[in-house]
Amino acid sequence: MDKVELLAPAGSLEKLKTAIFFGADAVYCGGLNFGLRAGADNFTVQELKEGIDFAHQRDKKVYMTLNMIPHNKELDQLPEYIEKIKELDLDALIISDPGVFAFVKKEMPEMEIHISTQANNVNWASALFWAEQGAERIILARELSKEEIKEIAQKTDGEVELEYFVHGAMCISYSGRCLLSNYFVGRDANKGDCAQSCRWKYHLVEEKRPGEYYPIEENDQGTFIMNSRDLNLAEEIGELIELGLSSLKVEGRMKSVHYAATVINTYRQLIDQYYENTADFKADPELLAELRKISHRDYTKGFYYGKPGSKGQRYESSSYLRTYDFMGVVKGYDSENKEALIEVRNKIFKGDDLEFIVPGQKTFTIKAEYLINEEGEEIEAAPHPKQLIKIPLNREIPAGSLLRREK
Repeated sequence: MDKVELLAPAGSLEKLKTAIFFGADAVYCGGLNFGLRAGADNFTVQELKEGIDFAHQRDKKVYMTLNMIPHNKELDQLPEYIEKIKELDLDALIISDPGVFAFVKKEMPEMEIHISTQANNVNWASALFWAEQGAERIILARELSKEEIKEIAQKTDGEVELEYFVHGAMCISYSGRCLLSNYFVGRDANKGDCAQSCRWKYHLVEEKRPGEYYPIEENDQGTFIMNSRDLNLAEEIGELIELGLSSLKVEGRMKSVHYAATVINTYRQLIDQYYENTADFKADPELLAELRKISHRDYTKGFYYGKPGSKGQRYESSSYLRTYDFMGVVKGYDSENKEALIEVRNKIFKGDDLEFIVPGQKTFTIKAEYLINEEGEEIEAAPHPKQLIKIPLNREIPAGSLLRREK
């Protein structure tokens, strides 16, 4: 049985390498133009080349976003941008606009095209339409239930691959088609510059009563509170695979290296466990608990079981839940002295309980009985980012593993 693809976000070259190191089959990233994450670090052409080489050397794939909805003035810049893309050995482009789709088909006829979630594909007829135009994959809208996904898979019957988001932030509008950001601060969500106005705290004020605030409450027609919880379908991983999906996608190009490592490592192990024991598969509670250790909002199942209603929103605050700090990256291991070489990211103290995130393994915790600096001196604390220290560790782990500490 061919395994479902685990597709990871890559907002920078470091995150691309981290995602692949921790088990992603493919990554998606943005160039400097025409993507939908203006706030991400994104990639220069040279960085894309390096990232693609890194991925291909490990038999992994790289998809690039070209999914903004351009106005005429942006469209004028597309030919020059496509010429730069032709230099890259990309595995696919992610596109939402029909005009951009047609242009790429003409200029790069061999390029695989995936239709972005921005195209709001919510039915099998639109999926077949794009397949007839030559698209190889449809990234389904988040606003679909499992019954709808199943029907789309049945009606398309292998004509086109289907991809679905399983983890990450949810948009209050149809997959990014919100006008609030543009209206309030002139930042266009469809050009990758969303201000996330849905996360702001709102009060209702009547025009002739300034300063008098009225509560905004839910009624039987719905709610006007817009702060969505984060999507988490890890528990449904076996069922998602059985629906006929080709790719399971994690959101988060603007999230941290710690986020990428933890989420991808968790979903990698869950997917592998499903294929190892399909008949009796049940998501491991220890792995599910890992997803509460990253920075996240309260979780929701999104639209998977139907419209989420009031339970899909968090009313109290739009802030993230952060229970762990990212502490460092393993740079090497000294098997003779049983010490790990750590590049510090946050201040580490002697005696800290440090938890290790290792590709393909469950996390484990050790106490930092001592810290040794680059001069070979024992120290009480390592306060400087990028500082190299050694700590005792009784098991060998690969470079690139991460450390975190409970707050």
